Amino acid sequence: MKRTEVDSKYKWNLDSVMRAEEWEEAFLSLSAEKNSLAKYMGKLKDKKQLLSCMREENALAIRMENLYVYAKMKQDEDTALASSQSMVGRARNLAAEISASASFISPEIIASYTEEELIDLSRDPDFSDYSYSLTELARNRKRVLSEKEEVILSRVSELAGGYQNAFTMFDNADVKFARVRNEEGAKVKLTHGVYGELLMSKDRSVRKGAYKSMFTAYKEMINTIGALYLGNLKKDEFYAHFRGYGSSLEMCMDEENVDVKAYENLIKGVNAGIPSLHKYLSVRKKLLGVSRLTMYDMHVPVVSGADLKLGYEEAYDLVIRALSCLGDDYVALLKKARDEGWIDVYETENKRSGAYSWGTYTSHPYVLLNYKPTTHDVFTIAHELGHAMHSYKSDAAQPYAKAGYEIFVAEIASTVNEMLLYRYLLKEGKADRRYLLSYLADMFRTTFFRQTMFAEFELAAHQKVEQNGTVTPSELCEIYAGLNAKYYGKRATDELISYEWARIPHFYTSFYVYKYATGIVSAAAISKDIFEGKEGALEGYMRFLSLGGSMPPLDILRVAGVDLTTEDPFKKALSLFSESVEELGRL
Repeated sequence: MKRTEVDSKYKWNLDSVMRAEEWEEAFLSLSAEKNSLAKYMGKLKDKKQLLSCMREENALAIRMENLYVYAKMKQDEDTALASSQSMVGRARNLAAEISASASFISPEIIASYTEEELIDLSRDPDFSDYSYSLTELARNRKRVLSEKEEVILSRVSELAGGYQNAFTMFDNADVKFARVRNEEGAKVKLTHGVYGELLMSKDRSVRKGAYKSMFTAYKEMINTIGALYLGNLKKDEFYAHFRGYGSSLEMCMDEENVDVKAYENLIKGVNAGIPSLHKYLSVRKKLLGVSRLTMYDMHVPVVSGADLKLGYEEAYDLVIRALSCLGDDYVALLKKARDEGWIDVYETENKRSGAYSWGTYTSHPYVLLNYKPTTHDVFTIAHELGHAMHSYKSDAAQPYAKAGYEIFVAEIASTVNEMLLYRYLLKEGKADRRYLLSYLADMFRTTFFRQTMFAEFELAAHQKVEQNGTVTPSELCEIYAGLNAKYYGKRATDELISYEWARIPHFYTSFYVYKYATGIVSAAAISKDIFEGKEGALEGYMRFLSLGGSMPPLDILRVAGVDLTTEDPFKKALSLFSESVEELGRL
């Protein structure tokens, strides 16, 4: 379908970012001011100059954000359009130039003020918009080295990113997979996308063939991949040592100001739930009718033919009803999003695939969909609207410097919406009950358990390097196989699965994947309290949505009633999973 064939009410209207005819003039105007912050260099010890600089930096950032987001979203409408590609490229280059011209600001602030002076500044009413930024500078001040050392580390960082870049090139361009047979019996070229599709096949031989082809390719290159990952591990150890951290984990957690205890509690809490995972695997084995559950049996749906085949309008109305427990104001915003051009609904020629929510500080948020009448796409509407409402409320309540929230909390609002939709459908009998129970169980298996298993692997790999100075590919395979056996059982763990760690790109962004698991833990606890009408739960959650990045992430979560340094949220999440598995096993 061509974009011109879609009714305008199903296409987003980007005018709240800027009008098409304004972009070029805005670009030229900002380009002329890209070095305007240089006039503050060497003057930031003066508080008036500092305040003026911070305000001007934010104003430039807002204008740059509008330029880039507009260009990128226009490109996403039609990825083949040369004019949009050019706009995106020009905007990226300008953003890099502005960032370079502003790079002196944080180092100069740290050099000009003591920790105590930065704290005092954060309490000054004139600096209220920047209070959290200043307290973060104060907190990180002790990690800053001499000017010469910082220059050296900066140059080293250019080299250190090479491990991830090399793996990305290998993983996306150079890895070679043996051709496999699809359900029609035809031999097809295997890609990462095709692999995901084939693992969903009802034909077990198709799943097995795809699985064998995928992991054999990584097995054959394991020494090269092992060398790349070791370089990444040693890079983390290097930075942690020179920044004065006790471990790579401590360094990576500190970047978002998150207590290491949250990571440790996640592993502890999920390990306590492994018997429930084994129970689910037994149910999955029974429903699939196989004598032994293998790793290539983990993704195929156990209940099929139960899709909610709803048109977009019906699906949206269902989401509104499911989220009505979030209050009249929230529902009004959902209707506003649908009626006022916030959402780009249907797949069209050359449109970007998938779904996301995005926008700018001065615009309302937008949602890109490629809607199809499936249950998954109904949940996607709820998910992306969760992101949109989080951004809308944070932008409305916070100054620009405090509006952006950390990745640690970024998936919580979206998953809360999915959980509330799930609970509503289950309560109202709006969909096949077995399908819904299996949908939730698989969400927990892939996010709660699998991502935590990844988190355990990362921790063990880093600790090996920190203790021994190195880790071999065979040791990494041994660690991974042991964890897989713990989570999925020895009978499901074969020789090929021990190489799975070698194909996970997220491992090159260290200690990142655990956030998916803490996100679903937090969302399960929040949605349970709201759905059951717990006193103060809705009010706390609405405040959470409005806090943006104005406080440390764990403190923001506590406002919503979730403390990840305690066992309670993990118990709530496991309770939901266990109850769903028990009922699925009875049906």
